[in-house]
Amino acid sequence: MHLIQKLELFPDHRVTQMLFKEVKNAAELKKSAMEGKINGALINPTMLVDPFQVLVAANKAVHLEKVEKMKTRTLYSEIIFNLSPTNNISDAFKRFGISDGDDSVLIVMVDSKDESQDVSDIAARVEGRQVPVEELSSLSDHAKIKKVAPSNSSAFHTCILLCYGGDRLHSCFS
Repeated sequence: MHLIQKLELFPDHRVTQMLFKEVKNAAELKKSAMEGKINGALINPTMLVDPFQVLVAANKAVHLEKVEKMKTRTLYSEIIFNLSPTNNISDAFKRFGISDGDDSVLIVMVDSKDESQDVSDIAARVEGRQVPVEELSSLSDHAKIKKVAPSNSSAFHTCILLCYGGDRLHSCFS
């Protein structure tokens, strides 16, 4: 049910993504993450169309962490920030992080050879139903995504060209 991928540029790191629907405790999860009790990024899946977006954001976050150039305080907040087409950290959290009333959440964890996380421990904290990450696109809110990344923005075009080659997003934005 969860998706585990190695980072191509950092093969000693892997990214784990878990998707949940019908979440009843988003506020509690958000609070736990802010207190450092959940070691992962809690992402609003309605703002994504493909798990590859998260992989790209995680790869950039790990790179920035290694070169000590992160704009946020933690690796997980950097992943959320990297999903946003703007340079406004609070805006990135409002749009791509979870809100208290959300009923779905994508949890993203990064670990290396030296450290490993128990996904079942984090999954047990979620009062909701875990679904395959491949169902992420079924939760996408295309209207909200269009609003954040208008088709005439450079961020939109960069995402299309570098991440998708245009195919997957074409139906969302045409």
